[in-house]
Amino acid sequence: MKVLVPVKRVVDYNVKVRVKSDQTGVDIANVKMSMNPFDEIAVEEATRLKEKGSVAEVIAVSCGVAQSQETLRTAMAIGADRGVLVQTDAELQPLAVAKLLKAVVDKEQPQLVILGKQAIDDDANQTGQMLAALLDWPQATFASKVELADGKVTVTREVDGGLETVALKLPAIVTTDLRLNEPRYVTLPNIMKAKKKQLDTLTPDDLGVDAAPRLKTLKVSEPPARKAGIKVADVAALVDKLKNEAKVV
Repeated sequence: MKVLVPVKRVVDYNVKVRVKSDQTGVDIANVKMSMNPFDEIAVEEATRLKEKGSVAEVIAVSCGVAQSQETLRTAMAIGADRGVLVQTDAELQPLAVAKLLKAVVDKEQPQLVILGKQAIDDDANQTGQMLAALLDWPQATFASKVELADGKVTVTREVDGGLETVALKLPAIVTTDLRLNEPRYVTLPNIMKAKKKQLDTLTPDDLGVDAAPRLKTLKVSEPPARKAGIKVADVAALVDKLKNEAKVV
């Protein structure tokens, strides 16, 4: 059984994001980049399934600039067997990524695609669902537990009211949530081994996909600064302000 795991190169979650002075986007010059945390969870889960013997091969795939090779090497250090980079310098939006991933799925023929539920840069939460629609495959989003058996994948997913368990016939799409697992620490020996693993590079033209943006970003701006709080002398003053100024009581 083959599993495909898409991974995205994003600004590291520990970095304070700054908007460019011309408000055209986020400044990523000389900024630490890393794998999207939700995608790291997806790679870890695919690796665990392989270690259990349920999966024979794990393929990591990334769409983006040439530097995304570093992200793929990290995925291979965690446990992916090989990587595929769809290289392009164009701005990639969720629909374009879903179309590129569909082309890779058609080429590789995996039985399961596990990807993060969303990327921490755009928070779109769309690629997994769009990919499922394009492939006409069943999907289970926000997975907190994944089990493979008898040609089916059983997924426990987080919903507003608690937990929901669904069973999908393979092939299928699964998107991961934070509580699915805790990714392992990547050791130096595994990083060195990852450098020797196969990494193929394609382009959108090779896959016959038009990755042109459908949406135009007009402006990117920081949220307004939070107003300073005030102190009140006693409970009566607090109630007065809540009633007459905030009008919440």
